Amino acid sequence: MGDLATWQKAEQALRNILDQHVGPGNYWVEEGDGAFYGPKMDIVMEDALGRSWQMGTIQLDFQLPRRFGCTYVDRDGSEKTPVVIHRVIYGSMERFIGILIEHTAGALPIWLAPVQARVIPITDHQVAYAAEVANQLRKAGLRVEVDDSAKRMNAKIRDAQVQKVPYMLVVGKREMAQAQVAVRLRSEEDLG
Repeated sequence: MGDLATWQKAEQALRNILDQHVGPGNYWVEEGDGAFYGPKMDIVMEDALGRSWQMGTIQLDFQLPRRFGCTYVDRDGSEKTPVVIHRVIYGSMERFIGILIEHTAGALPIWLAPVQARVIPITDHQVAYAAEVANQLRKAGLRVEVDDSAKRMNAKIRDAQVQKVPYMLVVGKREMAQAQVAVRLRSEEDLG
């Protein structure tokens, strides 16, 4: 659909954009590929098994504007048919999240982690203080949980590590007395 010259001009425009932003030789062209309504650029990612998945796409559409009778007036006063640019940033959100989780082995960056910090009281005596710490962090915009379960501290820390929580904030008698927390990272590094 459409004329060959317009198609080739659009393909060359996409190549120029890729050359400028990705660099020549850092992409490949599948000759003859594209949608029936115009050429396209697909963003393809590999998963942990080396399989390729189409994620995002940018497609030039010559057909819909013509079919809907869309026009604009050009600088020279003539009426022209526009080109519609379809863009899908992530493709399937589920596929994108799946590859992201696979790529990070579940250890999402802190800004994306569902729980950014877990406050872990050592005993029942520190549960109220742990809740106070969590509330202060929530007011600062963090996603925080308190593990006030009856488990031992080491089991609580292990649970948080298995769940890939970025920060564990341990509070015991000393931390409560000094209005502090002992920070542990999911990497098992103890920051004190």
